[in-house]
Amino acid sequence: MPTVAPPSPVRPDGGQRTLSLAGLQGLIDSLAGRGYRVLGPVVGDGSIGYGPVAKVADLPVGWGDEQDAGSYRLRRREDQMVFGYANGAQSAKPVFFPARDLLWRAHRDQEDVVVDEPAEEGAGPVALLGVRSCDLSAIGIHDTVLLQRAYTDRSYAVRRAGAFVVAVTCSDPGGTCFCVSMDTGPRPRHGRGATYDLAMTEVLDAEGHRFVVEAGTEVGAEVLGSLAGENATDQDQRAADEVARRSAERMGRVMDTEGLKELLYASVDSPMWDEVASRCLTCSNCTMVCPTCFCTDVEDVTDLAGTEVTQERIWDSCFDLEYSYLHGGSVRRSAPSRYRQWMTHKLASWIDQFGTSGCVGCGRCITWCPVGIDITAQVSVLREGD
Repeated sequence: MPTVAPPSPVRPDGGQRTLSLAGLQGLIDSLAGRGYRVLGPVVGDGSIGYGPVAKVADLPVGWGDEQDAGSYRLRRREDQMVFGYANGAQSAKPVFFPARDLLWRAHRDQEDVVVDEPAEEGAGPVALLGVRSCDLSAIGIHDTVLLQRAYTDRSYAVRRAGAFVVAVTCSDPGGTCFCVSMDTGPRPRHGRGATYDLAMTEVLDAEGHRFVVEAGTEVGAEVLGSLAGENATDQDQRAADEVARRSAERMGRVMDTEGLKELLYASVDSPMWDEVASRCLTCSNCTMVCPTCFCTDVEDVTDLAGTEVTQERIWDSCFDLEYSYLHGGSVRRSAPSRYRQWMTHKLASWIDQFGTSGCVGCGRCITWCPVGIDITAQVSVLREGD
């Protein structure tokens, strides 16, 4: 099984470069030429998600989005920004931690049952283009949860090994974003989440359309140095700073995290849990789109002839009644107890387990909740009742 060695970081020293649209195409070509399977944001099924990218035109050029509680719509922008959207339904999580993952397959031959384990080469190495800062932090959380504990998740390690990450400053946050509250964005920076290989800020102003790029690792610096571009001027760097500043001021939501862990632990009997559960469908949408949730189940499937069986690991959710099933019944039978488990773990006990919050402020749980339940609003309700 391959191991995921920490990337060799390089300290940003102001040595940014600028790339044009042609330079962005050069980056895609360079990564593909180095053997990476390049994945980036693409438009499909009414949303934006990761898919194969071979040219700039494959990216969501000129697309933006409108997001609010229980609402997501793609919209056409009036410009040709490449990364001018907030985020799609899924982060990078399915790339390294797929919703269905084959563990083994067995078939019956004439004499015995033969077990075939899946190949370990996985789908890598991959190059992820356009990773938002909040999602970069989520990758860092999964690196901690799935790689750095007593038992390494083999499947995750295979897919994560050798991955190249190109992070992007979020220039147009959605109505449900609150990454500033969680200190995870909108601009990627060292020491917050996974280390990026390259980080870029898209700038579109009177000076033109360009990407201000800096390297975060030695391999990133090598790739950047091979591209046709120019050294970023002070004006370029100020323009990139301004993009991040304006984005930070336009967050759609705010969450007050001061003393939040202690507040949640003290609120186990709050009437808020019953109130929110009266609206919650326990459908698990919030956990399915969350970039940090990692709960799974194992599913066995046998063909009708009884000659082949597969075992797959599938995403699970603490909102499912059977998730907490022990002999004799489920521990958390009521909707209030399941919502309380999710929210308290995400914002409180996760910190005790892994040293960080389990929320990165991407806002997906708000956007994709069918009834528009807002986790930031529920935190405010708890504070008002404190």
